[in-house]
Amino acid sequence: MSNSSIGTPEQLRDPNYTPPLTQAIPLGIQHVMAMFASNITPAIIVAGAAGFGFGSPNADIPTLNYMIQMSILFAGVATLIQTIGMGPIGGRLPIVQGTSFAFLPVMIPAVAGAGVAGMPGLATGVVIGGLFHFCLGFFIRRIRFALPPLVTGLIVLMIGLLLIKVGIQYAAGGAGSFNMSKPTWGGGANWTMAFTVIIVTLAVKFFFKGFLSAAAVLIGLVAGYLVAHFGFGLVDFSKVGFAANFGVPVPFKFGWEINWAIVIGMCLMAFVSAVETVGDVSGITKGGAGREATNEEITGATFADGLGTAIAGVFGALPNTSFSQNVGLVAMTGIMSRHVVTIGAIFLVLCGLSPKIAAYVNTIPYPVLGGGVIVMFGMVAAAGINMLSDVHWNKRNMIIFAVSLTFGIGLQQVPDAMRFLGESNAGKTVSMLLGTGLLPAAIIAIVLNLILPHEGLED
Repeated sequence: MSNSSIGTPEQLRDPNYTPPLTQAIPLGIQHVMAMFASNITPAIIVAGAAGFGFGSPNADIPTLNYMIQMSILFAGVATLIQTIGMGPIGGRLPIVQGTSFAFLPVMIPAVAGAGVAGMPGLATGVVIGGLFHFCLGFFIRRIRFALPPLVTGLIVLMIGLLLIKVGIQYAAGGAGSFNMSKPTWGGGANWTMAFTVIIVTLAVKFFFKGFLSAAAVLIGLVAGYLVAHFGFGLVDFSKVGFAANFGVPVPFKFGWEINWAIVIGMCLMAFVSAVETVGDVSGITKGGAGREATNEEITGATFADGLGTAIAGVFGALPNTSFSQNVGLVAMTGIMSRHVVTIGAIFLVLCGLSPKIAAYVNTIPYPVLGGGVIVMFGMVAAAGINMLSDVHWNKRNMIIFAVSLTFGIGLQQVPDAMRFLGESNAGKTVSMLLGTGLLPAAIIAIVLNLILPHEGLED
């Protein structure tokens, strides 16, 4: 499908342009294909870390199915808020919202081993964090000067780097002590499934074009799924029959419980997510229209990020944010129409109203998912590197990057390095936040970028 058959160059750069429906519908579904696997993955990872995911000794499949269903539904709802807008809320750009990977370094330790009992505190933290994120919209234009590509690119890079470990664990057979204690963990069968996904994904991405290329990860997952089912007999459909064809979201599904460590972590990560959104919005307008994003677009996108997250949290879903892979899709297709993405969002909402779809998604074995997330997490890191390509790498910026990256990765790898903080609740909270890696990296990068002089370090 050539761009000339969709519209003129001026029309393609206009967010308000609507291509003919015969073209807009497949283009909208293409956006969904590009983000679908990434969108449902955080819910599966969080459930696995909590200990009620598929294969866990205390597995609660209906709850996991519900979380997957809500991930799909509220990705669609949040995307509609972004593309259609409500007053000042919404960037009114082709921004696809989805469940955020960025919050995983906070969510995983927050629910580790707690089972479903850990979800009330997490869901409450998502709601409060979303409201805090919404409030950042009132200030984001004033602090935009403190968020150059050096800062936004570093944060996106860190998100990818810190999650790669999870991808490897899933490819080997799943994260968590229960999965890692299995004799099959790290076995050849698991890696065969994972490499099938990776190889097929790369082959489709580089040897096909258009729709197929954009949906490469999804096609790779399907190939790995078929190998798991027909080659190793590891796909279990026994729980699918118990899932309803239609289901509505339940307000406060997990209840309400304030855990201040989670609340503080979610609020701080909301700031990190807002920084990422600034980078994504700038990437969309620059890649799709060849211009800088306006303050109104960045403000509206931040409002929508926060509101979408808060609404999702009320119904037991995880935080939402703009999806970087879809930013790249806009740049690749050159189509800026927000209405194309609106069509994709409607498709997500329809899928999200069916627990049956969530149940089928939940039959994906961990190694298959691992092959997909290795690619996806790597692409997140690559998106950060791409954003850093706009940085002028003088000595000053190299020092800021080096110190921030070192503390970020180092504290995540050695989370008990700051024992002097003590064993009090406050000390444990601070230790958990520093141990995410993302927060210290973001804070250090922003502060150093503001206080270090430019003079004498320009070469």
